[in-house]
Amino acid sequence: MDVIAIGETMISLTPGSRGLMRNATSFIPKIAGAETNTLIGLSRLGHQTGWVSQLGDDELGAMVLKEVRGEGVDTTYVKLDSTKNTGVFFKEIADSSDVRVFYYRKKSAASFMNPEILNESYIANAKYLFISGITPAISKTCRKTIFRAIQIAQENDVQIVFDPNVRRKLWEEKEAKETLLQIIEQSDIILPGKNEGKFIFGDENCEQIGKACIKLGAKLAVVKLGDQGAYFTTKNSEGYVPAYPVPKVIDPVGAGDAFATGLLSGLLDKLSIKDAVDRACLTGAIATTFTGDYEGLPDRKLLQQYKKIENREDVER
Repeated sequence: MDVIAIGETMISLTPGSRGLMRNATSFIPKIAGAETNTLIGLSRLGHQTGWVSQLGDDELGAMVLKEVRGEGVDTTYVKLDSTKNTGVFFKEIADSSDVRVFYYRKKSAASFMNPEILNESYIANAKYLFISGITPAISKTCRKTIFRAIQIAQENDVQIVFDPNVRRKLWEEKEAKETLLQIIEQSDIILPGKNEGKFIFGDENCEQIGKACIKLGAKLAVVKLGDQGAYFTTKNSEGYVPAYPVPKVIDPVGAGDAFATGLLSGLLDKLSIKDAVDRACLTGAIATTFTGDYEGLPDRKLLQQYKKIENREDVER
């Protein structure tokens, strides 16, 4: 595998019309999870991806498996639990700048993941292990699973990519900061947003956030700046990459996962760091023009329609 990821994917229920959920008359079910969003995006771009997780052995779990497998992601190590349910959340979209998420994931099948779910050789033979800050927030056993996966990756020279993806609703602030810092210290590539950097380091300056990650041991830090692009830094280089123009944002949820998709794809394709970040900015921008967490993730053809990496053409319309 090029990339292995560990995390929960749930069923997302979005009202058929925009506005408050109390006024909804129908809901549209889709699958959503930071890790599978990224894996699906990478699969569409031709990379080999695998997902490690746990689902309820129920119809919602079957829906998740059907969609993820259909996108070409390997699910060999996704366990089904007949005694637990697949998680659900509701996404309320008043407008593109006002999106609210309500979780119903407590005691979900994925929250009971433990290190025994991990196959060491599966992780050891990957190029990258992708993890987010969501999984360790779900439960203590999930946290143990993530740290064990990190250990396996380190023992086998697998690059660890960490997107903090802070979810304050899932855990206490002190515990969150301590855990996220521990993971950053053990990761090779860090992908924080400005708000996440402020939460973890107490500083919203993108350069200070990036350098704080490098100081803790990361080889590369890429700070996501939304419509301002991204800032990247290593021990020996740094720079800014501008964002791509988006005429109209339809759904901003999932843009960060699309960003991770573009960056990892670029690194797997042996692009320079700057060009990989440029691809990340592009995939993130494209994702916001579609409804859904992963529906707007491009394949190679769509990627080239929007932009040729070599000369940074304007978005085609």
